[in-house]
Amino acid sequence: MLDLALLLVTGIATGFLNVMAGGGSMLSVPVMIFLGVPGSVANGTNRIAILPQNISAVIAFYRKGFANFKLSLSLAACTIPGTLVGAWLAARIPNDQFNVWLAVIMLIVLIIMSLPDRQSAEQDRRPHMLAGHLLMVAIGFWGGFIHIGVGFLLMPVLHRVLGMDLVTTNSHKVFIVLCYTVVALAVFASQLELVWQYGLALAIGTTTGGWLAANFQVKQGVGAIKLTLNIVICAFIIKLLFF
Repeated sequence: MLDLALLLVTGIATGFLNVMAGGGSMLSVPVMIFLGVPGSVANGTNRIAILPQNISAVIAFYRKGFANFKLSLSLAACTIPGTLVGAWLAARIPNDQFNVWLAVIMLIVLIIMSLPDRQSAEQDRRPHMLAGHLLMVAIGFWGGFIHIGVGFLLMPVLHRVLGMDLVTTNSHKVFIVLCYTVVALAVFASQLELVWQYGLALAIGTTTGGWLAANFQVKQGVGAIKLTLNIVICAFIIKLLFF
């Protein structure tokens, strides 16, 4: 019973971080491993919690007027091939040696997100739209393979490559993650014996955390997202490299 309570609390923090910036799975996956779940199974079980979290966030953004499902669907569709390959590999390969690589990725994203905003997001939107869709294939692979840190990849693509403001960026991000998570979860469930009770306990928490984060950032705007993003990235870089 205590393990389910721990996962519920972890889920709330995970959902809030995932929707605000990313990196929430750096909490949920290690907690499951601490509770005795094998790494690959924890990686797959984590997708049970990610799914309702993003459903909740998509609904919250929609109700606040932040939704462009046509663009979200086209971007999400591009992630599916990569997700299939990534999840299939992850079900067969032990999940180790990711810490240093993940830290490097987050450091690069921190630098990119700290650059000044472009004066006009619409001036060169057409060529960047193609690049943004192509990059979604690689993001889908990462999301399917391990998911941890995928928000740190999605946000600069949506914000810098596609020229979206950060609130709109997150409204698309949660929809894209929702779509590819359906595919990833199906692959993991077909290949591994997932711990569904742990996943459902996390799911209750992540759904709550995702809803809170979506409403919080719409009210607080870009400044709150940037601050949260930078704090989370710096904290995880330090954790990954030194602990």
